[in-house]
Amino acid sequence: MGKAGAYLEQERVAHAERSTEEAIQDFNEFAIPLSEAEQQVQASRCMMCGVAFCQAGFAFGKARPSGCPLHNLIPEWNDLVYRGLWEEAAERLALTNPFPEFTGRVCPALCEAACNLASIEGPTTIRDNERAISDHQWAHGGPAPLRKPAADAPHVAVIGSGPCGLGVAWQLAEKGVRVTVVERHDHAGGLLMYGIPNMKLPKEIVDRRINYLEEGGITFELNTDACDEQVAKRLTSDFDAVVVAVGAADPRGVVAPGADQEGMVYAVDYLTSSTKSVLGGHEPEISAKDLDVVVIGGGDTGTDCVATAVRQGAKSVHQLEYNAAPPEKRLPTNQWPEWPFVKKTDYGLREAIEHYEMEPRSFAANTIEVLGENGQVTGLRVETLDWSQGAPKPVEGSDRILPAQLVLIACGFTGPERGVYDALGAELVEQRGGIRPVMIEETHQIKHAGKTPIYAAGDARNGSTLVVNSLSDGLACAKEVAADLLG
Repeated sequence: MGKAGAYLEQERVAHAERSTEEAIQDFNEFAIPLSEAEQQVQASRCMMCGVAFCQAGFAFGKARPSGCPLHNLIPEWNDLVYRGLWEEAAERLALTNPFPEFTGRVCPALCEAACNLASIEGPTTIRDNERAISDHQWAHGGPAPLRKPAADAPHVAVIGSGPCGLGVAWQLAEKGVRVTVVERHDHAGGLLMYGIPNMKLPKEIVDRRINYLEEGGITFELNTDACDEQVAKRLTSDFDAVVVAVGAADPRGVVAPGADQEGMVYAVDYLTSSTKSVLGGHEPEISAKDLDVVVIGGGDTGTDCVATAVRQGAKSVHQLEYNAAPPEKRLPTNQWPEWPFVKKTDYGLREAIEHYEMEPRSFAANTIEVLGENGQVTGLRVETLDWSQGAPKPVEGSDRILPAQLVLIACGFTGPERGVYDALGAELVEQRGGIRPVMIEETHQIKHAGKTPIYAAGDARNGSTLVVNSLSDGLACAKEVAADLLG
């Protein structure tokens, strides 16, 4: 333990943010990190707990998992940061997390929810500490280079270059396996590149990691769609194994009359369009400029849509959440160290509140009709739901119309797209409104018609989840593949 009792002397101070007035003028990163000296003070607040729930990464009660799914050695590198031993901290962090520059920016910090200090006051700034370790390392030469595999080492194709696919590729390379990553887009990075806006995860940071992996001998095939049967045939014939890490990209739609009109856009398509415009320096194909925008759905993706629409100059932005508003504070049935089910106002919502001088969210709101003229959406008819009896019931007389020329659908995902699995001849099963591959017992291998072993990992195996969970499953899958190929 670094400094006994520091948590009694020092208050929690998280990273700052650019002012809304400044931040919404561009797509540059909104977070402003603390100085290294300030971060060391924050790291000193870690109590080096005997039972460190922060790194547990499992579900307490019926709540979502709390604590780090990667089982990061958090107290150890918190102490090293406090002591100013940044290189040693990076070494400890790298034992469990290959991409802290990603999780230190986009993870919801499950670790902080489980921090013992969270039960009484502000938790240790674990996520900020993690980012600071990574930033320091990259500013001082970067991570140690990967050792290139032998020319005759087993060769694995990884389909998808999101957090899971990159995790699989990195772990396999660490084990001495040759890796080729197949990506259908023109940039590698998957969700990290196109699904998360630049102001939350700058794309030069993603590119920097991709370049690092390429320098370590990992090959990236871009603009290559494994849903094509000829591509799939080549992968299963030319490689010793194939890993499907395509994420869960099959979006859940809006079920209401008129939902097929122009102007109804899935969130990921909208965010992808925005990022491509930022990278290419041109106007986006899908723009919110001067439009009334309604975002259907909450969560991180919904918030990212709100933030993007504000930056594009939307006339107004509303967000509809189907569920009732969460409580402001934990309920007695939701105690620490469970994940706190409380109302959260993230960066995009804070910006919208300040910019438009109104709360953009409507909770317990259900879209019952999409209005339009000549096939173009003009508004939504919305009703309020009563959740007081457990099941939602429409509130009589609550119908109202919201003007909208652009509706962004952020209702989550049913699971992976089936195209790549069909091309590979995989056995599939219907699950939670989508499809999942049929697994071979408790492994990452899937059942399919061919002989080449095929594995599935991350959201392509388990359904939509967090970046950190997807990365964790990718690392586990890669270890399994390496063990099968190398013995």
